[in-house]
Amino acid sequence: MKGQFEMTIHCLFPEILALIFAYLSVRDKGRVAQVCTKWRDAAYSRIVWRGVQARLHLRRSNPFLFPSLAKRGIRKIRILSLKKSLSFVVQSLSCIESLNLKGCYNVTDTSIGHAFVKYLPTLTVLDLSLCKQITDSSLGKIADFLKNLEFLDLAGCCNITNTGLLLCSWGLVKLKHLNLRSCRHISDAGILHLSGLSNNINAHGNKNLTTLCLQDCQKITDNALRHISKGLINLECLNLSFCCGISGAGLAHLATLRSLRELNLRSCEGVNNEGIAHLAVGGLNLVCLDVSFCDKIGDVALNHISSGLNHLQNLGLNSSHITDEGLCKISRHLRELRVLNIGQCTQITDQSIASIASNLICITNIDLYGCTKVTKCGLEKLMHLPKLRVLNLGLWQR
Repeated sequence: MKGQFEMTIHCLFPEILALIFAYLSVRDKGRVAQVCTKWRDAAYSRIVWRGVQARLHLRRSNPFLFPSLAKRGIRKIRILSLKKSLSFVVQSLSCIESLNLKGCYNVTDTSIGHAFVKYLPTLTVLDLSLCKQITDSSLGKIADFLKNLEFLDLAGCCNITNTGLLLCSWGLVKLKHLNLRSCRHISDAGILHLSGLSNNINAHGNKNLTTLCLQDCQKITDNALRHISKGLINLECLNLSFCCGISGAGLAHLATLRSLRELNLRSCEGVNNEGIAHLAVGGLNLVCLDVSFCDKIGDVALNHISSGLNHLQNLGLNSSHITDEGLCKISRHLRELRVLNIGQCTQITDQSIASIASNLICITNIDLYGCTKVTKCGLEKLMHLPKLRVLNLGLWQR
Protein backbone atom coordinates (compact mmCIF):
# COMPACT_ATOMS: atom_id res chain seq x y z
CA MET A 1 0.00 0.00 0.00
CA LYS A 2 1.28 3.42 -0.94
CA GLY A 3 2.68 5.31 2.01
CA GLN A 4 2.96 2.16 4.13
CA PHE A 5 5.85 2.23 6.60
CA GLU A 6 8.76 0.12 5.33
CA MET A 7 10.74 -1.78 7.97
CA THR A 8 14.48 -2.24 7.25
CA ILE A 9 17.57 -2.98 9.30
CA HIS A 10 18.24 0.76 9.46
CA CYS A 11 15.13 1.12 11.62
CA LEU A 12 16.62 -0.93 14.44
CA PHE A 13 17.69 0.83 17.61
CA PRO A 14 21.49 1.18 18.06
CA GLU A 15 21.28 -1.13 21.10
CA ILE A 16 19.78 -3.90 18.94
CA LEU A 17 22.41 -3.36 16.25
CA ALA A 18 25.15 -3.64 18.88
CA LEU A 19 23.77 -6.97 20.07
CA ILE A 20 23.81 -8.26 16.47
CA PHE A 21 27.33 -6.95 15.77
CA ALA A 22 28.63 -8.69 18.89
CA TYR A 23 28.27 -12.05 17.09
CA LEU A 24 30.50 -11.01 14.18
CA SER A 25 34.19 -11.84 13.76
CA VAL A 26 36.69 -9.15 14.74
CA ARG A 27 37.35 -8.29 11.09
CA ASP A 28 33.63 -7.97 10.30
CA LYS A 29 33.09 -5.79 13.34
CA GLY A 30 35.55 -3.34 11.86
CA ARG A 31 33.85 -3.52 8.47
CA VAL A 32 30.33 -2.75 9.71
CA ALA A 33 31.71 0.33 11.46
CA GLN A 34 32.55 1.72 8.00
CA VAL A 35 29.03 1.35 6.53
CA CYS A 36 27.49 4.55 7.91
CA THR A 37 27.61 6.77 10.98
CA LYS A 38 24.70 4.99 12.64
CA TRP A 39 26.36 1.61 12.28
CA ARG A 40 29.71 3.05 13.35
CA ASP A 41 28.21 4.38 16.58
CA ALA A 42 26.55 1.02 17.25
CA ALA A 43 29.73 -0.89 16.38
CA TYR A 44 31.72 1.20 18.87
CA SER A 45 29.55 -0.02 21.73
CA ARG A 46 31.56 -1.83 24.41
CA ILE A 47 29.15 -4.77 24.19
CA VAL A 48 30.41 -5.46 20.66
CA TRP A 49 34.07 -5.66 21.68
CA ARG A 50 33.74 -7.37 25.05
CA GLY A 51 36.59 -9.87 25.56
CA VAL A 52 38.27 -9.04 22.22
CA GLN A 53 42.07 -8.94 22.07
CA ALA A 54 43.50 -6.27 19.79
CA ARG A 55 46.45 -7.54 17.70
CA LEU A 56 48.66 -4.62 16.77
CA HIS A 57 51.73 -3.83 14.69
CA LEU A 58 53.04 -0.62 16.27
CA ARG A 59 55.40 0.49 13.52
CA ARG A 60 54.29 4.07 12.97
CA SER A 61 52.54 6.82 14.90
CA ASN A 62 48.74 6.76 14.87
CA PRO A 63 47.18 9.31 17.23
CA PHE A 64 43.67 7.87 16.74
CA LEU A 65 44.45 4.21 17.52
CA PHE A 66 44.44 4.13 21.30
CA PRO A 67 41.54 6.57 21.81
CA SER A 68 39.56 4.30 19.48
CA LEU A 69 40.50 1.18 21.47
CA ALA A 70 39.63 2.91 24.74
CA LYS A 71 36.24 4.05 23.39
CA ARG A 72 35.38 0.48 22.43
CA GLY A 73 36.42 -0.81 25.84
CA ILE A 74 39.20 -3.04 24.52
CA ARG A 75 41.43 -4.02 27.42
CA LYS A 76 43.42 -6.93 25.98
CA ILE A 77 46.40 -6.06 23.77
CA ARG A 78 48.70 -8.33 21.76
CA ILE A 79 51.71 -6.49 20.34
CA LEU A 80 52.92 -8.29 17.21
CA SER A 81 55.76 -5.90 16.49
CA LEU A 82 56.95 -2.87 18.39
CA LYS A 83 58.91 0.11 17.11
CA LYS A 84 57.23 2.72 19.26
CA SER A 85 57.68 3.29 22.96
CA LEU A 86 56.02 0.68 25.17
CA SER A 87 55.23 3.41 27.70
CA PHE A 88 52.94 5.07 25.13
CA VAL A 89 50.88 1.87 24.93
CA VAL A 90 50.50 1.48 28.68
CA GLN A 91 49.80 5.14 29.38
CA SER A 92 47.21 5.38 26.59
CA LEU A 93 45.20 2.43 27.96
CA SER A 94 44.94 3.06 31.68
CA CYS A 95 42.42 0.22 32.17
CA ILE A 96 44.43 -2.44 30.33
CA GLU A 97 43.84 -5.96 31.66
CA SER A 98 46.11 -8.09 29.46
CA LEU A 99 49.37 -7.22 27.69
CA ASN A 100 51.03 -9.78 25.42
CA LEU A 101 54.53 -8.92 24.20
CA LYS A 102 55.52 -12.44 23.16
CA GLY A 103 58.49 -12.43 20.81
CA CYS A 104 59.02 -8.66 20.85
CA TYR A 105 62.81 -8.96 20.76
CA ASN A 106 63.43 -5.23 21.24
CA VAL A 107 61.69 -5.05 24.64
CA THR A 108 64.40 -4.25 27.20
CA ASP A 109 64.71 -3.39 30.87
CA THR A 110 64.70 0.27 29.87
CA SER A 111 61.41 0.01 27.98
CA ILE A 112 59.81 -1.95 30.83
CA GLY A 113 61.09 0.65 33.30
CA HIS A 114 59.59 3.53 31.32
CA ALA A 115 56.27 1.71 30.79
CA PHE A 116 55.57 0.75 34.39
CA VAL A 117 55.99 3.88 36.46
CA LYS A 118 52.74 3.83 38.40
CA TYR A 119 50.39 1.34 39.98
CA LEU A 120 48.25 -0.48 37.40
CA PRO A 121 45.50 -2.26 39.34
CA THR A 122 43.67 -3.64 36.28
CA LEU A 123 46.59 -5.43 34.61
CA THR A 124 46.38 -9.11 35.55
CA VAL A 125 47.97 -10.85 32.53
CA LEU A 126 51.50 -10.16 31.22
CA ASP A 127 53.25 -12.28 28.59
CA LEU A 128 56.96 -11.55 28.12
CA SER A 129 57.90 -14.91 26.62
CA LEU A 130 60.89 -14.78 24.26
CA CYS A 131 61.67 -11.19 25.27
CA LYS A 132 65.26 -12.30 25.72
CA GLN A 133 66.75 -8.96 26.69
CA ILE A 134 64.87 -8.48 29.93
CA THR A 135 66.57 -9.25 33.26
CA ASP A 136 65.76 -9.22 36.96
CA SER A 137 65.55 -5.42 36.77
CA SER A 138 62.30 -5.71 34.80
CA LEU A 139 60.86 -8.09 37.37
CA GLY A 140 61.60 -5.48 40.03
CA LYS A 141 59.46 -2.94 38.17
CA ILE A 142 56.72 -5.50 37.62
CA ALA A 143 56.69 -6.47 41.28
CA ASP A 144 56.47 -2.80 42.30
CA PHE A 145 53.63 -1.66 40.05
CA LEU A 146 51.65 -4.76 38.97
CA LYS A 147 50.51 -5.99 42.37
CA ASN A 148 47.36 -7.64 40.99
CA LEU A 149 49.16 -9.70 38.36
CA GLU A 150 47.82 -13.26 38.15
CA PHE A 151 49.47 -14.55 34.95
CA LEU A 152 53.16 -14.05 34.12
CA ASP A 153 54.90 -15.78 31.21
CA LEU A 154 58.70 -15.56 31.17
CA ALA A 155 59.38 -18.52 28.88
CA GLY A 156 62.69 -18.13 27.09
CA CYS A 157 63.77 -15.12 29.17
CA CYS A 158 67.21 -16.62 29.67
CA ASN A 159 68.64 -13.74 31.73
CA ILE A 160 66.20 -14.17 34.63
CA THR A 161 67.87 -15.46 37.81
CA ASN A 162 66.88 -16.47 41.33
CA THR A 163 67.03 -12.80 42.33
CA GLY A 164 64.17 -12.10 39.94
CA LEU A 165 62.08 -14.79 41.62
CA LEU A 166 62.85 -13.21 44.99
CA LEU A 167 61.42 -9.94 43.67
CA CYS A 168 58.32 -11.80 42.47
CA SER A 169 57.88 -13.34 45.90
CA TRP A 170 57.95 -9.85 47.40
CA GLY A 171 55.41 -8.11 45.22
CA LEU A 172 53.32 -10.61 43.22
CA VAL A 173 51.46 -12.43 45.96
CA LYS A 174 48.33 -12.84 43.78
CA LEU A 175 50.21 -14.67 41.02
CA LYS A 176 48.48 -17.90 39.89
CA HIS A 177 50.29 -18.83 36.67
CA LEU A 178 54.06 -18.63 36.19
CA ASN A 179 55.97 -19.94 33.17
CA LEU A 180 59.76 -20.19 33.57
CA ARG A 181 60.48 -22.49 30.63
CA SER A 182 64.15 -22.48 29.62
CA CYS A 183 65.13 -19.94 32.29
CA ARG A 184 68.49 -21.68 32.62
CA HIS A 185 69.73 -19.74 35.67
CA ILE A 186 66.79 -20.73 37.88
CA SER A 187 67.76 -23.21 40.60
CA ASP A 188 66.39 -24.66 43.83
CA ALA A 189 67.08 -21.35 45.60
CA GLY A 190 64.67 -19.56 43.28
CA ILE A 191 61.94 -22.10 43.96
CA LEU A 192 62.60 -21.59 47.68
CA HIS A 193 61.75 -17.90 47.21
CA LEU A 194 58.54 -18.70 45.31
CA SER A 195 57.50 -21.08 48.07
CA GLY A 196 57.88 -18.38 50.71
CA LEU A 197 60.30 -20.49 52.74
CA SER A 198 63.44 -18.36 52.44
CA ASN A 199 64.90 -16.44 55.36
CA ASN A 200 64.10 -13.10 53.72
CA ILE A 201 61.33 -11.53 55.83
CA ASN A 202 59.92 -9.60 52.87
CA ALA A 203 59.58 -12.68 50.66
CA HIS A 204 55.99 -13.71 51.29
CA GLY A 205 56.11 -16.20 48.43
CA ASN A 206 53.69 -16.88 45.60
CA LYS A 207 51.51 -19.29 47.51
CA ASN A 208 48.48 -18.76 45.29
CA LEU A 209 50.24 -20.39 42.33
CA THR A 210 48.12 -23.03 40.61
CA THR A 211 50.26 -23.48 37.48
CA LEU A 212 54.06 -23.60 37.41
CA CYS A 213 56.17 -24.46 34.37
CA LEU A 214 59.83 -25.32 35.00
CA GLN A 215 60.42 -27.05 31.68
CA ASP A 216 64.10 -27.29 30.73
CA CYS A 217 65.28 -25.59 33.93
CA GLN A 218 68.39 -27.75 34.16
CA LYS A 219 69.47 -26.64 37.65
CA ILE A 220 66.25 -27.85 39.31
CA THR A 221 66.74 -30.86 41.62
CA ASP A 222 64.74 -32.84 44.18
CA ASN A 223 65.27 -30.04 46.69
CA ALA A 224 63.05 -27.79 44.58
CA LEU A 225 60.31 -30.42 44.75
CA ARG A 226 60.60 -30.41 48.52
CA HIS A 227 60.18 -26.63 48.58
CA ILE A 228 57.16 -26.87 46.28
CA SER A 229 55.49 -29.49 48.45
CA LYS A 230 55.84 -27.36 51.56
CA GLY A 231 55.04 -23.91 50.20
CA LEU A 232 52.97 -24.19 47.01
CA ILE A 233 50.15 -26.33 48.35
CA ASN A 234 47.57 -24.92 45.90
CA LEU A 235 49.48 -26.10 42.84
CA GLU A 236 47.30 -27.88 40.27
CA CYS A 237 49.59 -28.09 37.24
CA LEU A 238 53.36 -28.68 37.33
CA ASN A 239 55.61 -29.04 34.28
CA LEU A 240 59.05 -30.53 34.99
CA SER A 241 59.79 -31.86 31.52
CA PHE A 242 63.49 -32.03 30.58
CA CYS A 243 64.52 -31.37 34.20
CA CYS A 244 67.30 -33.94 34.29
CA GLY A 245 68.12 -33.29 37.96
CA ILE A 246 64.79 -34.75 39.13
CA SER A 247 64.91 -38.32 40.47
CA GLY A 248 62.34 -40.93 41.42
CA ALA A 249 62.98 -40.27 45.11
CA GLY A 250 62.13 -36.60 44.65
CA LEU A 251 58.63 -37.45 43.46
CA ALA A 252 57.83 -38.56 47.01
CA HIS A 253 57.61 -34.85 47.90
CA LEU A 254 54.99 -34.23 45.22
CA ALA A 255 52.84 -37.06 46.55
CA THR A 256 51.74 -34.75 49.37
CA LEU A 257 50.26 -32.14 46.98
CA ARG A 258 46.55 -32.99 47.23
CA SER A 259 45.57 -30.27 44.76
CA LEU A 260 47.89 -31.51 41.98
CA ARG A 261 45.98 -32.57 38.85
CA GLU A 262 48.51 -32.38 35.98
CA LEU A 263 52.14 -33.51 36.13
CA ASN A 264 54.54 -33.44 33.18
CA LEU A 265 57.73 -35.49 33.64
CA ARG A 266 58.52 -35.87 29.95
CA SER A 267 62.22 -36.66 29.26
CA CYS A 268 63.18 -36.57 32.95
CA GLU A 269 66.04 -39.07 32.84
CA GLY A 270 66.03 -39.74 36.57
CA VAL A 271 62.33 -40.61 36.89
CA ASN A 272 61.83 -44.36 37.40
CA ASN A 273 59.33 -46.96 38.55
CA GLU A 274 60.03 -46.11 42.18
CA GLY A 275 59.03 -42.49 41.60
CA ILE A 276 55.71 -43.51 40.07
CA ALA A 277 55.15 -45.75 43.10
CA HIS A 278 55.51 -42.71 45.37
CA LEU A 279 52.86 -40.85 43.37
CA ALA A 280 50.48 -43.80 43.41
CA VAL A 281 50.83 -44.52 47.12
CA GLY A 282 50.32 -40.85 47.93
CA GLY A 283 46.75 -41.04 46.67
CA LEU A 284 47.00 -38.14 44.23
CA ASN A 285 43.95 -37.34 42.11
CA LEU A 286 45.99 -36.80 38.96
CA VAL A 287 44.02 -36.50 35.73
CA CYS A 288 47.05 -35.95 33.46
CA LEU A 289 50.48 -37.65 33.68
CA ASP A 290 53.22 -37.62 31.06
CA VAL A 291 56.29 -39.84 31.51
CA SER A 292 57.15 -40.07 27.81
CA PHE A 293 60.82 -40.63 26.94
CA CYS A 294 61.65 -41.62 30.52
CA ASP A 295 63.94 -44.59 29.85
CA LYS A 296 63.50 -46.08 33.32
CA ILE A 297 59.72 -46.44 33.09
CA GLY A 298 58.39 -49.96 32.49
CA ASP A 299 55.58 -52.34 33.36
CA VAL A 300 56.26 -51.96 37.08
CA ALA A 301 55.32 -48.29 36.81
CA LEU A 302 52.11 -49.23 34.98
CA ASN A 303 51.20 -51.59 37.83
CA HIS A 304 51.56 -48.70 40.28
CA ILE A 305 49.53 -46.38 38.05
CA SER A 306 46.70 -48.90 37.67
CA SER A 307 46.48 -49.42 41.43
CA GLY A 308 46.83 -45.85 42.70
CA LEU A 309 46.09 -43.32 39.94
CA ASN A 310 42.64 -44.48 38.84
CA HIS A 311 41.32 -41.06 37.85
CA LEU A 312 43.80 -40.46 35.03
CA GLN A 313 42.25 -39.13 31.82
CA ASN A 314 45.45 -38.36 29.91
CA LEU A 315 48.50 -40.67 30.04
CA GLY A 316 51.73 -40.19 28.05
CA LEU A 317 54.02 -43.21 27.72
CA ASN A 318 55.78 -42.52 24.43
CA SER A 319 59.07 -44.37 23.91
CA SER A 320 58.92 -46.15 27.28
CA HIS A 321 59.88 -49.77 27.89
CA ILE A 322 56.40 -51.15 28.41
CA THR A 323 54.89 -54.41 27.16
CA ASP A 324 51.45 -55.86 26.56
CA GLU A 325 51.32 -57.07 30.16
CA GLY A 326 51.53 -53.61 31.67
CA LEU A 327 49.29 -51.97 29.09
CA CYS A 328 46.58 -54.61 29.55
CA LYS A 329 46.54 -53.90 33.25
CA ILE A 330 46.22 -50.18 32.58
CA SER A 331 43.27 -50.76 30.24
CA ARG A 332 41.42 -52.81 32.87
CA HIS A 333 41.76 -50.22 35.63
CA LEU A 334 41.83 -46.74 34.08
CA ARG A 335 38.26 -46.63 32.82
CA GLU A 336 38.19 -42.80 32.71
CA LEU A 337 41.12 -42.59 30.28
CA ARG A 338 40.51 -40.25 27.32
CA VAL A 339 43.99 -39.78 25.80
CA LEU A 340 46.66 -42.51 25.58
CA ASN A 341 50.03 -41.83 23.94
CA ILE A 342 52.11 -44.98 23.44
CA GLY A 343 54.01 -43.99 20.30
CA GLN A 344 57.39 -45.68 19.76
CA CYS A 345 56.60 -48.36 22.35
CA THR A 346 57.98 -51.03 20.06
CA GLN A 347 57.02 -54.05 22.21
CA ILE A 348 53.28 -53.36 22.00
CA THR A 349 51.29 -55.90 19.96
CA ASP A 350 47.68 -56.63 19.04
CA GLN A 351 47.13 -58.26 22.43
CA SER A 352 47.18 -54.99 24.36
CA ILE A 353 45.38 -53.16 21.53
CA ALA A 354 42.51 -55.66 21.88
CA SER A 355 42.41 -55.00 25.62
CA ILE A 356 42.23 -51.25 24.99
CA ALA A 357 39.38 -51.73 22.52
CA SER A 358 37.44 -53.86 25.01
CA ASN A 359 37.88 -51.77 28.15
CA LEU A 360 38.64 -48.10 27.36
CA ILE A 361 35.30 -47.15 25.83
CA CYS A 362 35.71 -43.45 26.74
CA ILE A 363 38.99 -42.99 24.89
CA THR A 364 39.12 -40.28 22.22
CA ASN A 365 42.82 -40.06 21.26
CA ILE A 366 45.43 -42.80 20.76
CA ASP A 367 49.00 -42.34 19.51
CA LEU A 368 50.48 -45.51 17.96
CA TYR A 369 53.30 -43.74 16.12
CA GLY A 370 56.07 -46.26 15.47
CA CYS A 371 54.29 -49.24 17.11
CA THR A 372 55.41 -51.55 14.30
CA LYS A 373 54.14 -54.79 15.88
CA VAL A 374 50.52 -53.65 15.73
CA THR A 375 48.74 -55.14 12.70
CA LYS A 376 45.57 -54.40 10.77
CA CYS A 377 43.74 -56.91 12.94
CA GLY A 378 44.44 -54.81 16.05
CA LEU A 379 43.52 -51.58 14.31
CA GLU A 380 40.17 -52.98 13.20
CA LYS A 381 39.27 -53.59 16.82
CA LEU A 382 40.10 -49.98 17.71
CA MET A 383 37.73 -48.78 15.01
CA HIS A 384 34.81 -50.01 17.13
CA LEU A 385 35.59 -47.60 19.99
CA PRO A 386 32.54 -45.29 20.07
CA LYS A 387 34.31 -42.04 21.03
CA LEU A 388 37.62 -42.43 19.19
CA ARG A 389 38.38 -39.27 17.21
CA VAL A 390 42.18 -39.21 16.71
CA LEU A 391 44.38 -42.19 15.85
CA ASN A 392 48.03 -41.48 14.97
CA LEU A 393 49.59 -44.28 12.92
CA GLY A 394 52.84 -42.67 11.79
CA LEU A 395 55.55 -45.24 10.94
CA TRP A 396 52.98 -48.04 11.09
CA GLN A 397 54.32 -50.74 8.75
CA ARG A 398 51.74 -53.55 8.47
